[in-house]
Amino acid sequence: MISSGLTFGIYPLSAAGTPFGLAVGPEDNYEKIQFALQELRGHSKKLLPRNYLIYTKEWESKMLSNADRYLDAGLLGDLTIGCGDWTEHQELGIELDNWLGFIRKVIDRYGSHLASLQITNEPNLSFMEGSKPYIMQALVEGVIAAKKEIQEHNMPIKIGFGSVPESPAAVLHFWENLAKVGNKTFIDSVDFVGHNFYVDVFEDKPLDLKEITTSVERTLRNLREKDLVTAGIPASVPIRVTENGWPTGKNPVANIERSYERQTEVLEKVIRTIYNLRQEINISHYELFGLRDADSSKDDLFHQYGIMRDDYSPKPSYNTFKKLIQEMGN
Repeated sequence: MISSGLTFGIYPLSAAGTPFGLAVGPEDNYEKIQFALQELRGHSKKLLPRNYLIYTKEWESKMLSNADRYLDAGLLGDLTIGCGDWTEHQELGIELDNWLGFIRKVIDRYGSHLASLQITNEPNLSFMEGSKPYIMQALVEGVIAAKKEIQEHNMPIKIGFGSVPESPAAVLHFWENLAKVGNKTFIDSVDFVGHNFYVDVFEDKPLDLKEITTSVERTLRNLREKDLVTAGIPASVPIRVTENGWPTGKNPVANIERSYERQTEVLEKVIRTIYNLRQEINISHYELFGLRDADSSKDDLFHQYGIMRDDYSPKPSYNTFKKLIQEMGN
């Protein structure tokens, strides 16, 4: 059954992944994060924190320490386990047993605090996880292992995987190859498909609001009516918009200033479009990237995704997002 509204979520921390590494700035303030999440959520609505662990064998202990910190700060809700160091081009293989063992370890340690676990973030993005020759096996076997683990522990965690839209930067034939590699056990293990997309962010000229509506609808229909059909994933499996946002600062291509006011307009248009499509194409979640800027003093987009500045003072879009959660949220 499709719920009447959307389940909202948000990336609550400051660091942002880029093709070149991490965009970082002032340290996260967990007390201010919790205050902002509670204010956005109100007394009756859900707002799930969405956080990330990125697995490599070398990073395992660091990632578990990060997860401990998220747990202590009350920021475990929807968790994504990414796979591989996308900046390390010499990394050609993965020790599959270690990867699957890490997934099981995360479930065993933190499962009682998780609403969902997403295996891979952007496996079909060619310069991120999709650059790894092992990513398809890691995705399929990771989803199956995660589902088996939560069933053995009788946990109500939803299991899914991530994706990005078709584009020149996407991995060719990803969905066809997923259909070949993914068996019935894999399909039966998938509770949702996450989709990361950003409208009017990287184009060389601004879109008008009507074009934004069209772009959002086209992106989500392509996923539901083309890509997921190709992969053999049924319409009963919900889509989650797992990363979406509109950063302020300057467009790196066109050098156009991106205002706080425009951020408000675009985010509202995007979210209302998704809400209007939610029942027709089975969309269950909208998760915003993100709560605060990595570094508000830096002009480039990767440092200014937040609906708050890096000192946790709200941009106008903060109150808009709060209003939309109260109006449309579960």
